[in-house]
Amino acid sequence: MHFVAGTDTGIGKTLVSCALLHALRAQGIAAVGMKPIASGAELQSDGRLHNEDADALAQASGMVQPTALTNPYLFERPLAPHVAAEREGRSIAREVVLDALSRLRRQAAHVVVEGVGGFVVPLGDDWTTADLAVEIGAPVVLVVGLRLGCINHALLTAEAIRNRGLRLAGWVANCQPEGMLEQDATIFALKVRLNAPFLGIIPRLSGADAQTASRLLDIQLLLTASR
Repeated sequence: MHFVAGTDTGIGKTLVSCALLHALRAQGIAAVGMKPIASGAELQSDGRLHNEDADALAQASGMVQPTALTNPYLFERPLAPHVAAEREGRSIAREVVLDALSRLRRQAAHVVVEGVGGFVVPLGDDWTTADLAVEIGAPVVLVVGLRLGCINHALLTAEAIRNRGLRLAGWVANCQPEGMLEQDATIFALKVRLNAPFLGIIPRLSGADAQTASRLLDIQLLLTASR
């Protein structure tokens, strides 16, 4: 099992999570994706609300599982999770998320859990995404969106992960639409300072092609680092 965290929102956690699922399945590992909390959804022709990220994880998974397990909390408005929940008169309960994860783990050899937003996003008055990661206890994969400021964001996030007793199993560099100057120098600076396996760089892909991205990640290095 792995928990996928990001240096910010919108920096490619879903693309990397889906790529990991494809890579695991290519190794013959029964893998399923989970997005415990998602905000931002649209009503589709089937009469249900759908979130793009949660749907992508479901499509990349090696087995069909109930949405109640793979995405137990879905909010319509694209807001911070605790705000979205409050606006709908709901709350995000630890036990619901952890029970869904436990049931998924009984069905699949490997679960890829994608966080929401950055690593310390509030999920309620008294807990955050970081707290959820601690309760799950899985090795963490950090997605670094390559843009100005990402070195600081990556180092702070790695520090927050380790300060909570979690293992940083590896990190992925994901290119952003606007690009950045001195990208190679930035990646080198992160390799020197993050002290975690570098799993690969994902260039800007047309249509966010997770299957192509899966071939750019060193899945064996990740699995070795997570043992």
